[in-house]
Amino acid sequence: MSKAKAALGERLFFEPRLSVTGRYSCSSCHDPARAFAQARPVAIGATGEALPHNAMALVNVAYNISFGWSRPRVRTLEAQMLEPMLNEHPVELGLKGREAAACALLAADPAYAADFAAAFPGDPAPVTLEHLVKAIASFERTLISGGSPFDRYVFNGEHDALSGQAKRGMALFFSTRAGCSGCHSGFNFSGNWRDAQGETGPASFARNGTSARPMRVPTLRNVALTAPYMHDGRLASLAAVLDHYSSVAAQAARTDRRLPRVAFSGAERSALIAFLESLTDESFVSRTR
Repeated sequence: MSKAKAALGERLFFEPRLSVTGRYSCSSCHDPARAFAQARPVAIGATGEALPHNAMALVNVAYNISFGWSRPRVRTLEAQMLEPMLNEHPVELGLKGREAAACALLAADPAYAADFAAAFPGDPAPVTLEHLVKAIASFERTLISGGSPFDRYVFNGEHDALSGQAKRGMALFFSTRAGCSGCHSGFNFSGNWRDAQGETGPASFARNGTSARPMRVPTLRNVALTAPYMHDGRLASLAAVLDHYSSVAAQAARTDRRLPRVAFSGAERSALIAFLESLTDESFVSRTR
């Protein structure tokens, strides 16, 4: 990590010339205003092909142990980066077969040439795919969120940072009745700890309440801004997510022991939503290029 490398990565993150069409970039699916997520149910690649999954928010990815919705063996941001760049079925950025041409294009740009040289000093030919990937990964590791009302309440002792309703929702979130924290655990409200502990087989992956296929437990930080929800984006709002988990409560024992055992009341839904909204970090989402 270095300031020069992260700054170069930020430029590349928003660079449409990395795509086959010249009109698409990493930020096309990971919008800073949406906590580096996207409003579409599933992401769309540069050539218009639909991807199988919703674009995951890049909140605190520096702390992830694995990456992606369904591939727990992808263990670094650098390894993950190669998928959107080089995937062919479906095409995401469409860089496969164009790696040398894209690097030559950037090397011919004086500003990029200087930035690569500063980020990778001592390399006589610094504009390479490997360095491009390392730079973007470095930028993504700077996407740190920890200034939400929840953080101010819990870590800074600002007792008025959360409303009474949000505090009730927080208590419910961490209760065995709701079961939310059974999957959304730790600082990131995600499944990272299971990556290390191996509780559910392949990493931080859990049942989504209807599918037998394990999917990643995503972070809930800034979750109020990252709709639609679930790996396939089928739920349009936080209220719809809570309705979904209420509806599967009766079969929870047969799907995942961490799911709620009873349906949420209207008051409980409102309290949980207030708590989830308290995870929005305005200083993070106001970050723009």
